[in-house]
Amino acid sequence: MADKLGIYIHIPFCRSKCDYCDFYSLAGREDQMDRYQKALLAHLKETAPLAQGYPVDSIYFGGGTPSYYGAKRIKELLAHLSKLFQVEKDAEITVECNPDSVDLKSLRILRKAGVNRLSIGMQSAQEGELRAIHRIHTPQQTNQAVEAARKAKFTNLSLDLIYGLPGQTMESWKATVEHALSLIPQHLSCYGLKVEEGTPLARRVAEGEVLPDDDQQADLYLWTVGRLERAGLPQYEISNFAKPGYESRHNLRYWLTRPYIGFGPGAHSDFGGRRYSFVRDLDAYIRGVLEGGDIIDSSELIPQRERCGEYLMLRLRTVRGVDGREYRHTYFMDFAPLEARLREFAAQGWAEEADGRWRLTPRGFLVSNQLIGDLLDRQEQASWEDLIRPRQDQP
Repeated sequence: MADKLGIYIHIPFCRSKCDYCDFYSLAGREDQMDRYQKALLAHLKETAPLAQGYPVDSIYFGGGTPSYYGAKRIKELLAHLSKLFQVEKDAEITVECNPDSVDLKSLRILRKAGVNRLSIGMQSAQEGELRAIHRIHTPQQTNQAVEAARKAKFTNLSLDLIYGLPGQTMESWKATVEHALSLIPQHLSCYGLKVEEGTPLARRVAEGEVLPDDDQQADLYLWTVGRLERAGLPQYEISNFAKPGYESRHNLRYWLTRPYIGFGPGAHSDFGGRRYSFVRDLDAYIRGVLEGGDIIDSSELIPQRERCGEYLMLRLRTVRGVDGREYRHTYFMDFAPLEARLREFAAQGWAEEADGRWRLTPRGFLVSNQLIGDLLDRQEQASWEDLIRPRQDQP
């Protein structure tokens, strides 16, 4: 039986651009929404034959601001997806929303169309913090969006929060988390603010604006892990927390290296042993799909053995971690050098092991880039030694 497939559809339109955002999204391009819809429908039809025999168990509309794109357009896309692909009856279908761009009417349209999960960009419960990053919604609009979602019969809600915002303190962050919990979400995504090159926030920092530093972010993060655990939303990935059974199926697909196909400018795919992405250019994407131009930005074939690095890098982002037996069986690689290093990490409180499965602790997650980089270096060294060993053994 074929592995199950995820579908990601990128909606690059926003009412306004947030100061920290480096995702491919555009404000002021509403005039292209209808042409973009036409291009997406054509691209779905063109790609569907390649996915025959793959049951689709997750569909994710990300952005940008999919809710700003309009419920009717999303409904049309879902109708075509159901006709073109083998979408399972219990597939997880998520739409990202901003609180200012949803109402009861639009949410009822989405729910009736088959959407069963909403990811709402709350970010903060403090009006000043929202203004500081040029979010155009208010805390009251978040409350109203959640209330409307419940009235529209959504029972799977996720809220996005950001810690490390300009002017944020431990007290204000705690208030945001407590407010989010009072809305009774099934899932929370809590992201540390990153200053991405080329964003307005990066320019502000270069001009002297001070943000919470790494130590302050670490304190906010570690408090969050404990608080959400006590609230019944245990951590399952570095930035994600959920009530049992409500872990994001689509997000887990990335971390567990399962296949997915993306559509839209800047969208990435991992399907058929190949990883590829499309151009980060709305006009070029539309023109390429509708007029037959090239829309591929990058493409590479990934042999199974080379995926052992991805296995480490992505699985160690999750509380599931990595399993030595699984690693040896799948990639025919010796896990012993990695396990020796993981034991050293454990002595520092960065990792822990149970029945052969290794995972990073919350403190390990804080330095995960360094720890995983170290393991990847050791993996590469072990792979090189494995390649040259047969030659050395020859007479």
